[in-house]
Amino acid sequence: MPKTRSKHLLPGFGLTMGVSLFYITLIILLPISAMLLKVAGMGWEEFWRIISSRRAVAAYQITFSSAFYATILNGVLGLLLAWVLTRYRFPGRRLLDALVDLPFALPTAVAGLVLVTLFANNGWYGQSLEPLGIKVNYTQLGIVAAMTFTSIPFVVRAVQPVLEDLDHGLEAAARTLGATDWQIFTRIVWPTILPAFISGCVLSFARSLGEFGAVVFIAGNLPGVTEIVSLLIFIRLDEYNYEAAAALAFVLLLVAFLTLLATNALAAWQTRYVERSA
Repeated sequence: MPKTRSKHLLPGFGLTMGVSLFYITLIILLPISAMLLKVAGMGWEEFWRIISSRRAVAAYQITFSSAFYATILNGVLGLLLAWVLTRYRFPGRRLLDALVDLPFALPTAVAGLVLVTLFANNGWYGQSLEPLGIKVNYTQLGIVAAMTFTSIPFVVRAVQPVLEDLDHGLEAAARTLGATDWQIFTRIVWPTILPAFISGCVLSFARSLGEFGAVVFIAGNLPGVTEIVSLLIFIRLDEYNYEAAAALAFVLLLVAFLTLLATNALAAWQTRYVERSA
């Protein structure tokens, strides 16, 4: 009698699943649960007072708007960079491809110091921008620059493999039928990479929301002007006000979770739409 093959492709599924769940529980679920318990122990009035204070609302506006602007920049620049890396061969391409991951490897505090130096009034960029009336350091523009630098790899690395796996025969067939380059991109390439592009942009947005190290060096950290939520959380922790820190962190967590949930639903819908249209 032939042996029944296991339905699991990976050997030791039970062990690997157990280790994975233990890791997720230890590293992710327990810290989040501790924060939620801290928030749950507060009364609604106290919770609302903390998250709706004038300083907190100003921090939300600065953080969310800066992350939004950084995500738009990352969407445009990240897509162009992924396109260049996959469609062209040129000297230094491998080096450029490696530099894309530099924000992942570089400590964010170092990134902040580098940006401050570059955009100072005597820096490489600042000495050209400030005579034009464009000040980056200690402004919201500096926050956007820091968020863009630290989160652009998410867009590039999400779109790049999809572009590499794209069937070039479809583009060649469309070109033989008289389609222009713009029509090929909008009708063939863009629908294919759209789910990955959306996922990369959302990850970039979520990463920007929680950015701390790079921002604190370039922002100036003025309450109501350049103070972000993560810095306000740090200040509350430094004051031993754990309830306020947990409440503010819960707001960031909720926004990031809802954003990821909505984007995953949109990406799933887009994938089904493309499959039905094919």
